[in-house]
Amino acid sequence: MTTTVTVPLTIGEDGVIRVGKTRVTLDTVVYAFQDGATAEEIASQYPSLDLSDVYLVIAYYLKHRAEVETYLQEREKIVEEVRQLNESRFNPVGVRERLVSRQQALSRRHQAHGMAH
Repeated sequence: MTTTVTVPLTIGEDGVIRVGKTRVTLDTVVYAFQDGATAEEIASQYPSLDLSDVYLVIAYYLKHRAEVETYLQEREKIVEEVRQLNESRFNPVGVRERLVSRQQALSRRHQAHGMAH
C-alpha cells in the first residue's frame, strides 16, 4: 500500500513558511523541536496547530534538514537586516531617557498652566 501525505506547509506572499492555515511559522516549530520540545508540547503551546501537523512538519524537517537549515539561515539573515535598518532609522539608544524627559517636560508645562495631569 502506498500513500502520499501532504506536509502542511504554505509559503506566504512574504516568503515566510507557515504551518497549515495558521500564523505559526516553520521556524517556530523547528526551533522548539531543536530546543527539545516534543510534538505534543509544541501543539500544546500553539493551540492553532494540529498535533498530526506538528509531527508531519518535524518529519519533513528531519528528512530535509539541509534545505530547512538553509531556509532558517536565510530568514535569520533577513531578520537581522530588518533589525539593523530599523535601528539605523530609529536609534534605540536612550529611548527611555528621551521619553521620561518628554513626560517630565509635559508635566511641568501642565503644572505651570495650572492644569491637572
